[in-house]
Amino acid sequence: MTGRFVMPKTNDAKQLLDIGNGKMPIDETTKCITFPADFCEIVATKDQLISKVFPDIGHNHKNHQWLSVRAILAPKNQDVNAINYSIQDAIEGDERTYKSVDTVTNTDEVVNYPTEFLNSLDLPGLPPHVLILKVGVPIILLRNINPPRLCNGTRLAVKRLMDNIIEATILNGKFKGADVPLPRIPMIPTDLPFDFKRLQFPVRLAFAMTINKSQGQSLEVCGVDLEPPCFSHGQLYVACSRVGSPINLIIYAPDRKTKSITYPTALR
Repeated sequence: MTGRFVMPKTNDAKQLLDIGNGKMPIDETTKCITFPADFCEIVATKDQLISKVFPDIGHNHKNHQWLSVRAILAPKNQDVNAINYSIQDAIEGDERTYKSVDTVTNTDEVVNYPTEFLNSLDLPGLPPHVLILKVGVPIILLRNINPPRLCNGTRLAVKRLMDNIIEATILNGKFKGADVPLPRIPMIPTDLPFDFKRLQFPVRLAFAMTINKSQGQSLEVCGVDLEPPCFSHGQLYVACSRVGSPINLIIYAPDRKTKSITYPTALR
């Protein structure tokens, strides 16, 4: 199992451990588990999931304490992005768009990897080519900029959007409440067959985040979007263990069913 375990306050601890250990009953036809009725709150649509986790977001997002303890988790970046921009659209205010500068580090490969192709890449751990933000929205840092104050995984709320700097307020941790400047920085991903550099603000919207990115985060209200389902070992356990009470775990899973991927050899 991976991730940080947040001890539940009720008897759902055994159910959570059964998920992590791969001991939940599996339907052999669908290869899915069915969530017990007392394990979490199940919603019927993605819109219900958003409204349960972020009620009256247009007004409440101004409350940093309220904002800092809730998030929606999903397995894949594309679903996280859709949720993030859907929620941001519900907040009044002008949008600011920041486009990255993408270049191949080896000039001999420029012909093989044109700028348009580099702009289209949306990779885990890398900010998007087109970053759209509003004042007040939560963001998550994707790089260590100034440890221990600004580390990878730090959540912040946007305070001001300027041409070359984003001013933001730290939402969690020892430096909670501090206002900090975030510059554009060059980032080079390491999991591609070629090297390219993206010059961009090292942040993403953080109403929602991937389950993998949520490891180490403690939340009071957690939504989990399981359409599509988890795809790697321990993801479902990580998602469900971000909160300590089933009352505050809200899951969107069609027919209450989802896949739970566990490899017994990894648990030995």
